[in-house]
Amino acid sequence: MDSSTNSLDDVSADGSADYPDRASMMEVRLQAQDDEITLLKASLADALRRIRIHDQLLPLLKQQLIAMNPSAARMLNQVCWSDGCTQSRKVSSSSASDGIRHPATSASQLSDNTVNNANGHIEGPTSTELQSKPTTVDRSTQTEQDAEQNKVHLSRQAQGLHLENIHAQSLEGTRAKLHRVPGVEEEEEDQEEEEEGGGDQQKEGTWASSVEEPIQPSAIREDFQDRSSSLDDLGSVLASLKGSDQSLNLRSGPLSTIQEGQKTLVRRNSEKLANPEKQRKRLDKKAASSTNLLSRSPSLENRAKELIANAGSPGSRRGTYSQGQSIKMFIRGRPITMYIPSNIQNYEDLKMEEPSERLKLDWVYGYRGRDCRANLYLLPSGEAVYFIACVIVLYHINNRTQRHYRKHTDCVRCLTLHPDKVRVASGQTAGMDKDGKPLLSCVHIWDSTTLVTLQQIGLGTFQRGVGSLAFSFADSGAFLSVIDDSNEHMLSIWDCTKGTKQAEIKSTNEAVFAVDFNPSDSAIIITCGKSHVYFWTLSAGQFTKKQGIFGKYKKPKFIQCFVFSLTGDVLTGDSEGNILTWGKSAADVKTLGKGAKETYQIMRQTRAHEGSVFTLCTLQGGALLSGGGKDRKIIRWSADLAPETECEIPEKFGTVRTIAVVDEEELLVGTTRNAILRGTFIDGFVAIVQGHVDEMWGLATHPSQNIFLTCGHDRQVCLWNTEEHKLDWCITLEEYGLCADFCPNGSVVSVGLSTGRWVVLDLLTRGVVSESSDGNEQLSVMRYSPDGSFLAVGSHDNFIYIYSVTESGRRYSRFGKCNGHSSFITHLDWSKDGRYIMSNSGDYEILYWEVGDGCKLLRNRFESRDREWASYTCVLGFHVMGVWLEGSDGTDINALCRSHSERLVAVADDFCKVHLFQYPCPKLKAPNHKYEGHGSHVTNVCFTHNDSHLLSIGGKDTCILQWSVTGGGAGDGVERLASVSSTSTSSPEPAAS
Repeated sequence: MDSSTNSLDDVSADGSADYPDRASMMEVRLQAQDDEITLLKASLADALRRIRIHDQLLPLLKQQLIAMNPSAARMLNQVCWSDGCTQSRKVSSSSASDGIRHPATSASQLSDNTVNNANGHIEGPTSTELQSKPTTVDRSTQTEQDAEQNKVHLSRQAQGLHLENIHAQSLEGTRAKLHRVPGVEEEEEDQEEEEEGGGDQQKEGTWASSVEEPIQPSAIREDFQDRSSSLDDLGSVLASLKGSDQSLNLRSGPLSTIQEGQKTLVRRNSEKLANPEKQRKRLDKKAASSTNLLSRSPSLENRAKELIANAGSPGSRRGTYSQGQSIKMFIRGRPITMYIPSNIQNYEDLKMEEPSERLKLDWVYGYRGRDCRANLYLLPSGEAVYFIACVIVLYHINNRTQRHYRKHTDCVRCLTLHPDKVRVASGQTAGMDKDGKPLLSCVHIWDSTTLVTLQQIGLGTFQRGVGSLAFSFADSGAFLSVIDDSNEHMLSIWDCTKGTKQAEIKSTNEAVFAVDFNPSDSAIIITCGKSHVYFWTLSAGQFTKKQGIFGKYKKPKFIQCFVFSLTGDVLTGDSEGNILTWGKSAADVKTLGKGAKETYQIMRQTRAHEGSVFTLCTLQGGALLSGGGKDRKIIRWSADLAPETECEIPEKFGTVRTIAVVDEEELLVGTTRNAILRGTFIDGFVAIVQGHVDEMWGLATHPSQNIFLTCGHDRQVCLWNTEEHKLDWCITLEEYGLCADFCPNGSVVSVGLSTGRWVVLDLLTRGVVSESSDGNEQLSVMRYSPDGSFLAVGSHDNFIYIYSVTESGRRYSRFGKCNGHSSFITHLDWSKDGRYIMSNSGDYEILYWEVGDGCKLLRNRFESRDREWASYTCVLGFHVMGVWLEGSDGTDINALCRSHSERLVAVADDFCKVHLFQYPCPKLKAPNHKYEGHGSHVTNVCFTHNDSHLLSIGGKDTCILQWSVTGGGAGDGVERLASVSSTSTSSPEPAAS
């Protein structure tokens, strides 16, 4: 998209871009990848260890089955023969290095030391010292009696030896169902040595399990939570075999302690969290063991490759929960677990529909004057026509109404008015689509009365975009001249009626600022730009070029603009502040030799302004208006270039960019700080259009009034009125603002800055009532709790700072800090009761916090699945999962906002689009309405307090679009979610506006 922001005072064709410190970025990425490889090796080692154990159990299992039921052995032999496992394998003592103790292999001992995981898998031998460890959510210590009285559910499905092929009668009614403790996130248990009664150290055998959350390369967390796995009953699996061996004394409850006199061993989370360095050493040790495992067995290597290939699939065991509990979405190949609310019984039956509401562009705030020229005209209808982003605005200066021409698909760069004062030609930049492919630029000729496109010229012809336009005058606008933005700045002439190209030529490799026809002869075209003025003559489809000769006069760096005087001379304004008068002169035969032709030379030089002369405008009777750069002056000149009167525009609006004449006295002035002024030389000038001049990110709407606040990189904080469509006030801060939020009482607003500081502003006095600083990195989100008693500040230092708020939002004191994210905070929301926070981070993490309990991280995310949120701006969450497209990058969505009615969710994406979805939208590829208008990435969206309007702000286009919400009916999102099983009826997709 078009992101040109260079000042034209010293523009050189293309602006230079600032590049980040690539060395530091690469260092961070390498460190992240190193951490990722370490954890991947550890996970691989665990998987291989588990496989090896199962392979070693095959001969033991065969012996056990023969001892218990000879008839079942025949079936096992058939199964083993087909699987190529008829040869018995001995248990290798080398597995002791994997942390496994092997008991004796007699049938009686094996029956006491082999357990079944309730899913038909044999888990492996258990040491006589192994203690029963029931899993609970709170991890509290339990006695042996409690363990025997309550059935313990598995929290990890262990991969083991399947028994499905054994005789059906032997397995009938013996397989228990797999149950999970909902929301309990499993991680691998540490293997540690425990002191037994006799002082001997026994290494207990534990089953490795993979963590529920994906490994994040950008930031590896070391605060692993201890997860305990419980073992189910052996007797429930082999109950049908009791008749063949009455000597088997199998328990039907959970596996209890073998030695009655020994102390039951129970691990707690605190044991794991207390020593993160121990975790790192353990992971390094596991990673090193994976190489030995692979080198010992080629079959293990092949099986390991298969495990890695299937690790990221939606159906893989890694982090998946039983159906109906959770679902995974993938961003950049990383799985993110979403927990399904309890009121959704069948997720697969959900039917997503387009919202019945639509958006209609109501108002456009801003004007593009910082890097464009000659883009302000007054129509006979009393409307000023100008552009910003992809929208051409027709603003009635007396009625204060707007109409919009919206057929452009990318940023509009230039504009010109036909001699009939009705038709308008506008050109756009080429831009790129979301895949980086260049889009086609063109020129639109359209009717300003009906807003109907009359002609589309040069689609795909103009490289990079269209820079300058001009209609011919001598033949009533039959032709259109175009300068494109290619390196050669191609000059082309087009037939406006037929839309065909008449001639084309390379103009120059230097920047070209303006093009126009001689008003008395359409065969003569003039162009100007960096250090040149060219006079072109078109004859029989061929161009001839003559360069203006500066002669004894100093050659300026830029020729900024030109007009034609009543006598036919060309008047140019340059970067030296001079007005140069050009005319034809006879050829200098002495200098140029015989056959020399006439030349264009400077006839007169008039000192006009301090700094550049950005615009010239002719008046009836031959008078001339000029607009200056540094001096910010508008000067009226007589026909013979004698100054008559002047005035100076206020400094806060910048310098003069272009002038449009309303009548003999009144003028419209476009400025370099994106404002349009209206006034006279006597009464001065006031702003009728204002806007930001740099990238915007902060947006907040008032909780009860029709006003909203914006802030951006231009250090301006602006308060706008959505009813009167005007700027109420604007202040300038020392640093630029990135986020903002209104206090629920509506009297103050907090603004987060780029340096870690944040300030609280009084809406009436505009003064700072409080300020504080959290870290030294930029702040990304400010959010008050629903009752206004707390303020949450999200920072790029990975912390969320919580402040208690008193005195109606005028006094703040630090309450706590949420510490747990491994990347910068991007979004956060408060629960309706004001006790909890949901937050997103730059590495696609979703965390929940209990603020009242010391800003505690809620590790059991499952418990938050039914929590109600006062606002919904987090881009990652079950209720907004459908806003993401398949294959999306994590930065494709910059912001979203749920309406107060909880019926809609608006999305700001990275491809200049605003989307409108129904809320909730928990299924991927949810249907939506898409709206165009922005010419850069949309950085934020927000609904007004009564959901009557939606505000969207652009990045580099510095544009604010106000959309009215139309259509829709009564109801809310909760009712819609409850009736998700109804059949979907697709409403037609609206035309991309």
